[in-house]
Amino acid sequence: MDLFRRLFSGQPADPPADPGGSETHDVRVATCALFLEMASVDGEFSAAERERILEILAREHDLPREDADQLTRLAKRERERSIDLWRFTHLINERYTEEEKIQVMELLWRVVYTDGKLEKHEDYLVHKVANLLRLTHAQLIAAKRKVLAEVRGEG
Repeated sequence: MDLFRRLFSGQPADPPADPGGSETHDVRVATCALFLEMASVDGEFSAAERERILEILAREHDLPREDADQLTRLAKRERERSIDLWRFTHLINERYTEEEKIQVMELLWRVVYTDGKLEKHEDYLVHKVANLLRLTHAQLIAAKRKVLAEVRGEG
């Protein structure tokens, strides 16, 4: 229980969606579920993609590695229970500003480019998520360009 308290406390952008504070409604679980979906949409979830997701979670949420790993397990369980991505993007839309949603897109692009290439299934999914997050095509492409510049060492 202490792990859950530490994992899901502290950030004002992440208040629980229900009075019980259930982890199934935590925005961090929702964003992590999107990362996991992106990493596995091409049919293979590589060790490098897993490491990238853990790195993102640890850095963005200031989590120790074990808490990032626990968050990944929670998100995986929630993703398996869900029939679509709407419940995750809906929660993000409720809790995040437009700038924060753009940052989520940038992080998704980082997951995509872990292996250095964009597969057609990843391209489809990233466009779908951007649409569900109510971001414009221009915002999606700007996030992609920013990440590509960083990946190539230009940014």
